Amino acid sequence: MGKPHVLVIPFPAQGHVIPLMELSKCLADHGFKVTFVNTEYIHKRVLDAMADASDIGDEIHLVSIPDGMQAWEDRNDLGKLFQAIIQVMPRKLEELIKRINEIEGDKITCVIADGTQGWALEVAEKMKIRRAAFCPAAAAIMGLVFGIPKLIQDGIIHSKGAPLKNQMIQLAPNMPIMRTENLVWACFGDVTTQRIIFETMVRNNKELKVADWVLCNSAYDLEPAAFTLAPEILPIGPLLATNRLGNSSGSFWEEDPTCLNWLDQQPPCSVIYVAFGSFTVFEQTQFHELALGLELTKRPFLWVVRPDVCDKTKMAYLEVFTERIGSLGKIVGWAPQQRILSHPSVACFLSHCGWNSTMEGVSNGVPFLCWPYFADQFLNESYICDVWKVGLKFAKQKESGIITGKEIKNKVDQLLGDKKYMARALELKDMAMNNAMKGGKSNKILENFIQWVKS
Repeated sequence: MGKPHVLVIPFPAQGHVIPLMELSKCLADHGFKVTFVNTEYIHKRVLDAMADASDIGDEIHLVSIPDGMQAWEDRNDLGKLFQAIIQVMPRKLEELIKRINEIEGDKITCVIADGTQGWALEVAEKMKIRRAAFCPAAAAIMGLVFGIPKLIQDGIIHSKGAPLKNQMIQLAPNMPIMRTENLVWACFGDVTTQRIIFETMVRNNKELKVADWVLCNSAYDLEPAAFTLAPEILPIGPLLATNRLGNSSGSFWEEDPTCLNWLDQQPPCSVIYVAFGSFTVFEQTQFHELALGLELTKRPFLWVVRPDVCDKTKMAYLEVFTERIGSLGKIVGWAPQQRILSHPSVACFLSHCGWNSTMEGVSNGVPFLCWPYFADQFLNESYICDVWKVGLKFAKQKESGIITGKEIKNKVDQLLGDKKYMARALELKDMAMNNAMKGGKSNKILENFIQWVKS
């Protein structure tokens, strides 16, 4: 009998590719062969950004299938992307699996599909292959999506997903409190996009019923109420490259390692790390206020400004800004985030609150300043500030919606001037890492899953 051969397929977005790549590396370390399936567009981006192809390892094979969109189409239009995927990718995935099973010695043993790619589980069921769903977001998000029928029944949302009124809701005691206007499907683009994403989630709920396992990049002790609400979800996180003493893989942009040398020169617990993930975009005024706020703190900062958000106007502004601040701050296009957050010079994380970033910050005992942009990030902000109490929210100006430079400075001073935030962050770190370490709750579930696939 050959090696167990797992096919892994993420949703084509940065926050989905990285944790599934980390799970793939864990499986490879246990003797698995892994076929990692990106869309053609994302596959090229990952390869172009990869500094060292050998970091993936010999047992992980990167392959691609079309996503159904034309080269010139905007893949940030998530409504169109979801529609294109469901029309094209199921057939292409089935063809890929047939080709692998006919040509290679090790047939596909199990399909692990991103929790948003339920159609891939149905393909696996049709082909009589074992299957697992993996949620790269909080268990609370899956609990929310699984609870859609009850939200409709209770008159909180319309059958098409729109909130019937703006109100605060809580799915269960001790879970984050959410505004209905910030429900995960209600935070994307226009009304049409929101409807498409909601309908995709409803369909996905049905597709996930064919999964043998539903795994999640979280930990029991971080979200006990969510796992009580949805006990079918099993946590195997936090999944971090640093747990393996390795490097993270799957970035869409080439990482700038010079920021680590810069961090080495900063005093312990002094640097504000600023990063907003792969989607967040700021208009010009807000961009200037963010820069001003960092300057006003008079503290060293490391700011990640993605290449795709810098037009000529912003580039010109950054040139002047960089000259003015001198050695106080460093600006990079993309950064090795897990290594940065584990660096002793980092004092806090000014973040968009994506779940990967949240898990990485929590696992390194770093307090947060929260600036959510869309999707699940508002719920994650509530976890950070209201449930775990390891961070602060920013207040926006009522008329403009802008977070001012003065507000940024004040919240930085408040967070770093109160030792209770760092103390709680370190407690949360211990809680998270105890789950992930050998013998911990998450580790035991992962080991059980591995044995199941091998059996």
